[in-house]
Amino acid sequence: MKVVTISGSMRFAEEMKRIARKLEAEQGICALQAVYNEDKVNESLDSLERIFACHYKKLELSDALYVVNIGGYIGEATKGEIAYAKKTGKEIIYHEPV
Repeated sequence: MKVVTISGSMRFAEEMKRIARKLEAEQGICALQAVYNEDKVNESLDSLERIFACHYKKLELSDALYVVNIGGYIGEATKGEIAYAKKTGKEIIYHEPV
């Protein structure tokens, strides 16, 4: 079973949830998702650093990075995750053709 970490702009949060469900239900791909701040909590710098560290740990544990690039948009944080995935030899899967 392939394990992927989903990455993308939080503007695509709802789409990422649907994509994760579809990957698991239709393809048997285990999708590790990002932390969604649905309550709009103002996170401290320490909290944000822990969240990012956890996200990168998910990527370390994954076989691939699944990039949600709707309309071709890839934000700066996601670009950093792509660079990290390349550096660590992870497969990169784009939701839409690049």
